[in-house]
Amino acid sequence: MKSRTSLKRTLSALAMLATCAMAGSALAADAAPVGNAQAALSKTSMCIGCHGIKGYKASFPEVYHVPMIAGQNAAYIVEALKEYASGARTFPTMEAIAQSLSEQDMADLAAYYSSLK
Repeated sequence: MKSRTSLKRTLSALAMLATCAMAGSALAADAAPVGNAQAALSKTSMCIGCHGIKGYKASFPEVYHVPMIAGQNAAYIVEALKEYASGARTFPTMEAIAQSLSEQDMADLAAYYSSLK
């Protein structure tokens, strides 16, 4: 009788452990990608024409009220790009650019621009 109770406890513990492991894997799969500022360097050329080159004053921000994104919060940049990609925010140029980016690209660009001051 004692060994049967011990077996049930062991099996229950293993089932709980397996459930936790699967839940952890699912959460990890849904986690947002971590941005890499260095990886963004090859992608910034599509941004600098309107959002500016560090130390250079572009005419677009003043004429079209384009925000300078250097130093902006990374989470805000990612969210804005996702909204442009989904159509929740509208501006044809930004929609096209955002739709061409992967989630990793968005995270990389956000990491890069948020690191600038």
